[in-house]
Amino acid sequence: MRPVDLAIIAAYLAGVTWFGARFRESQTTLKDYFLGGRTAPWWAIALSIVSAETSTLTIIGTPPLAYAGSYVFLQIVFGYLLARIVISTIFLPRYFEGQMFTAYELMQRRFGPRVRKVASGIFLITRALAEGVRVFAISIVISIILKTGGMMSIVVILALTLFYTFEGGMTAVIWTDVIQMCMYVVGAGVSLFVLTGKIPGGLSHALHVASAAGKLQVFDFQWSWTKPYTIWAGFIGGCFLTTASHGTDQLVVQRLLSAKNQSESRRALLTSWVVIFVQFTLFLTIGMLLWVYRGGAPAPAEADQLYPSFIWESLPIGIAGLAMAAIVAAAMANLSAALNSLASATVVDFYEPLSKGKYEALHYLKIARFSTVVWGVVLGAIALFASRWGSVLESGLGIASITLGILLGLFLFGVLTKAPRENAAIAGADTGMVAMLWVKFGTAIPFTWWVAIGAGTTFAAGYIASFALPGGRDRGI
Repeated sequence: MRPVDLAIIAAYLAGVTWFGARFRESQTTLKDYFLGGRTAPWWAIALSIVSAETSTLTIIGTPPLAYAGSYVFLQIVFGYLLARIVISTIFLPRYFEGQMFTAYELMQRRFGPRVRKVASGIFLITRALAEGVRVFAISIVISIILKTGGMMSIVVILALTLFYTFEGGMTAVIWTDVIQMCMYVVGAGVSLFVLTGKIPGGLSHALHVASAAGKLQVFDFQWSWTKPYTIWAGFIGGCFLTTASHGTDQLVVQRLLSAKNQSESRRALLTSWVVIFVQFTLFLTIGMLLWVYRGGAPAPAEADQLYPSFIWESLPIGIAGLAMAAIVAAAMANLSAALNSLASATVVDFYEPLSKGKYEALHYLKIARFSTVVWGVVLGAIALFASRWGSVLESGLGIASITLGILLGLFLFGVLTKAPRENAAIAGADTGMVAMLWVKFGTAIPFTWWVAIGAGTTFAAGYIASFALPGGRDRGI
């Protein structure tokens, strides 16, 4: 035990929990609880978007990719930019026609209530599974610090994050995201500086050694259905993945809907890519430097522990505590976002329509807080099984990619066709699910292609079915 480092981590946990809980008094309606009253500035939303898509998976899962390989993962990040342009052009104008609380209200406008429930249900299942992996990733970090089992680590972080999310809603989520994103970027920067100082010859020597070993490669122009990181998988697969995750997944769409208007939402979304690019480059560089620092030794069996173990064992006292607190910060930021988005989909897409909106605003606010607690328990339970699913980064992305393509296909079918029909949309979703289960369990195609395949199959099947199935009246916006 190192008292100074532990004190820094404990002080951070207590401070951010207290800060987030302070927003309780401003939460009086669902608009306040799920959209932050639409009062947050665009730059805060941009940083919150980055926090929402980063999580502990990025921090502990990205360095091993460069350690064992190179910088080819950045090809996917270029696809992220293309996706943001697509979202800004196609989806944002639809989301800001009237007031929406969830992405899936657009599906009801276009198709009807059944498709809305299908889309929202897919989100709830997928997000819960993917977030369970991220909660497990928290336990990897905490167990290194406290030498405790996974259960205790999960309970501690879940309880603290659940408390301030329960109290402060989306306002607390956004502003704690801002603080926590700054924390983990600073922590990574400090780690990079210290790591560089530990390598004889410094950064220039490290770059020379890495370049000679091919560790600085960014682009791979080879066409392959089985390699996850090529220029084609990056631009095409990365574009589809992010169009789905940022355009149809409530976790990020909720932040876009929290902006004051469409213009600020677009500005936040595009600005977030710049931060994401810098961030991934930073963590890949840390992985490359760790490879040089360890003399090119093979990656350990527990590769996800590579970076946090270096921090705790090699950084000076105080700095190690700061860097570890930064990793925990990323975990709490993403977890709070997931809890609030899961609760919003539950209440707005299922409970409120079921109750026909007959209750007062205070009743729905209570149900929203209750849903937040329930989802916290569910995520904790899923995390206990996530240790068997392999690399935390690729497991989290892979789980999300299975169904995100189906969601994207439904949204594109609704937005790009003039007369979509409800039965056809359901048929498209069913076909997309069958196709994705086959891709997942029957082929060697990597996750980077899954969203593109799922979206294309769902859209095509829905379009074809629209000519063959009865669907009731056309629904337009």
